[in-house]
Amino acid sequence: MKVDNEPVPGWSEPSAAKRLAILRSVRSVAMVGISARPERPSNFVATYLLSSSTDFDVFFVNPAFEEILGRSCYPSLADLPVRPDLVDVFRKLEDVPDVADEAVAVGANVFWTQFGLWSVDAAQRALGGGLEVVMDRCLKVEHARFHGGLRLAGFDTGVIDSRRREV
Repeated sequence: MKVDNEPVPGWSEPSAAKRLAILRSVRSVAMVGISARPERPSNFVATYLLSSSTDFDVFFVNPAFEEILGRSCYPSLADLPVRPDLVDVFRKLEDVPDVADEAVAVGANVFWTQFGLWSVDAAQRALGGGLEVVMDRCLKVEHARFHGGLRLAGFDTGVIDSRRREV
């Protein structure tokens, strides 16, 4: 059961149609806080985006690494070779407001936080900087939802199936 998150004044969660429009408008994604460990959600999302999507140019931001998944990893958003359209955050909750400030400073269009990351402060900073905000949603899940890929990379469990069984 999802716990209700504290409301953000002047903002409401984007509808499915709005999230799809956001994804269609994005060309470059900066993943802040990506991990080199394959079992971490950020690595899983990055692997999906790199292998299942030609929609995005994906950039990694983590000062602890020079390379992840064979791609360069940058110390900060300001060090990226491009202005990211979307900043996807995989950091500790207390770090999220500072990432929002960085996203505004580099001129990103969308501030997106992964499952479990809901920060009123970060949302207000991003909104104040003119960014679209999506919180507590997985970029991989949302992309797959709209592109028929929920069965890819770990969602085809076979446990729930809408197909009729042959008798």
